[in-house]
Amino acid sequence: MTEQTVRWTAEQVLALAPDEASRKAGGRLGGAGPWSQTGGSASGAVWGWCKGSGSAPYRTVVDLAGPAYMCSCPSRKFPCKHALGLLLLWSAQGFGEPVEAPEWAAPWLAERAAKAARPAAAAGRPADPEAARKRAERRAARIGAGVAELEQRLADLLRGGLAGQEQAGYAGWEETAARMVDAQAPGLAARVRELGTIPGCGPGWPARMLEEAALLHLLDRAWLGVSGLPEPLAATVRARVGLPSSAEGEGEVVRDRWLVLAQYDTASPDGRLVTRRIWLRGTASGRPALVLDFGPPGRPPGLALPVGLVLEAEARFRPGSAGLRADLGERFAAAEPSGAVPAGVGTGAALTAYGQALAADPWLESWPVVLGPVVPIPGPSGDTGWQLADVEGTSALPVPSGGPGSRARAGLWQLAALSGGDPVTVFGECGHRGFTPLTAWQPDSSEPVALV
Repeated sequence: MTEQTVRWTAEQVLALAPDEASRKAGGRLGGAGPWSQTGGSASGAVWGWCKGSGSAPYRTVVDLAGPAYMCSCPSRKFPCKHALGLLLLWSAQGFGEPVEAPEWAAPWLAERAAKAARPAAAAGRPADPEAARKRAERRAARIGAGVAELEQRLADLLRGGLAGQEQAGYAGWEETAARMVDAQAPGLAARVRELGTIPGCGPGWPARMLEEAALLHLLDRAWLGVSGLPEPLAATVRARVGLPSSAEGEGEVVRDRWLVLAQYDTASPDGRLVTRRIWLRGTASGRPALVLDFGPPGRPPGLALPVGLVLEAEARFRPGSAGLRADLGERFAAAEPSGAVPAGVGTGAALTAYGQALAADPWLESWPVVLGPVVPIPGPSGDTGWQLADVEGTSALPVPSGGPGSRARAGLWQLAALSGGDPVTVFGECGHRGFTPLTAWQPDSSEPVALV
């Protein structure tokens, strides 16, 4: 692997920034002025000293295979502005021929390499399988009791009607969600909280609330009869209720070169947890994969993979996630730019793929699809009614809008500007509400443009 094969673009580097302030500060450190002792290794690491306000420079090293960062500065942001500046400098001019890591960087890089080499299944191995089985049985009983209580709550909701839910408020649903947490069913608790936020949220909320209540009822009934379901569907039900995968080595492992199609963050309703969603697709297998990472209060998620990079790695797919949810395992090379536009499908094939996925997971809200070539068509009001139409003009998918001033709306206009009326390739999530664009490519460029 040579230094030229792994250099990223400035846009891919800045996509790693935890916030706008870090992005601007890192940009100011992207020149050669404050840097010395820079270099890079054949294994995919870069390092350097950055002059700061003190007498001693900050020592910064980045493992590109993570990516992961180590810096002697006191910042609690990951990556810090020095790591971003180092990557921008490397992106712009490179660091010459690969060399051995210096003494101050080598121990940290060696520790990371040792951790990556450990078998992933060694962690979390149950010391006593019989005790683990008994704990699982006790948890299943608690979940069953919680499901029975939730079914009664849904029956009361329908008996009393939906009209009074707007005045009833959220407190009752939060109490029900807390009882699902006590029953050790976090998946049910999350769906209950979502159900409680629907009343009064825009036109047509009673229909949406009835739809969500029906899906919740379906999940309850599936749990009560989980022992009689086919194993793939039973695994889906267990995952939706909130049971983690527990068996050692459970899940299919796929080694591939994974293209990063999209990365975006969402915050929990209380703002205490940030979830990062990273969409991948195997360049050889064509298989999609969803990698999730989480950030505690005040900290962004640690995993960051810029859109458009390709990394050779193993992905372990979790049972019961419609074949989507995966955890990244051993990586065999540093990430490098793809240099190609992924192949897309038409709108009809996108809907077919989503319909087939629903057979495996009836609670699946969307399915990842590369769509193209398609033409974005703005709605009559500019904010709503957008569509992505096949170039033949025979069919189209609606695009949900986030409303005026929203980030989603800005992404739609960015997509329209990128297209200029010409066909583009778009990656996004295709679901029952339409197609949500996340990343786009122009026909004459392999550089992706993130829309979220």
